[in-house]
Amino acid sequence: MKIEVRISGLGGQGVVLAGQILGKAAVYDGKNAVQTQSYGAEARGSAAKSEVIISDSKIGFPVVRKSDILIAMSQQALEKHLKDLKENGVLLVDSTYVKKIPEITAKVFQIPATENAEKMFGAKVYANMIMLGALTKATNIVSEKAMQNAMEDTVTKKSVDINKQACRHGAKLISPNIT
Repeated sequence: MKIEVRISGLGGQGVVLAGQILGKAAVYDGKNAVQTQSYGAEARGSAAKSEVIISDSKIGFPVVRKSDILIAMSQQALEKHLKDLKENGVLLVDSTYVKKIPEITAKVFQIPATENAEKMFGAKVYANMIMLGALTKATNIVSEKAMQNAMEDTVTKKSVDINKQACRHGAKLISPNIT
């Protein structure tokens, strides 16, 4: 089993941090993982992406060619990366910013992550953790326990609890009847 994940959005939305946490969580679950990242020269506000490859065996090539899972935190990110999502893949979008999704053969989850981050936790910065929680629940790509442990080992001590809460909240936003 090999799963290629691309998390994309704008600089400042935490896509790199989300990728780092996802990669660690996979390792904590006993899988091999590689995580890479790139962002525009301006960083905040420009295109950003983080890629994670998770596999039961060795990973020979550390770049996502065709993603099994695409997380799009902005409309621009969706438009740029949708062409690389495999047919019948999984698409998670932050519906706060992604308003137009073309007809595709993928399982689509629309998560109002930024809106919920502001409402529930008082800041947009938790949208990435909400998306990780939704990803974990929608795909079972990593265990919830590994995701929580990876957060503990990645974010600052003072922000661990609120990040974990945001992740758990994201999982609650996945309902079984979403198509």
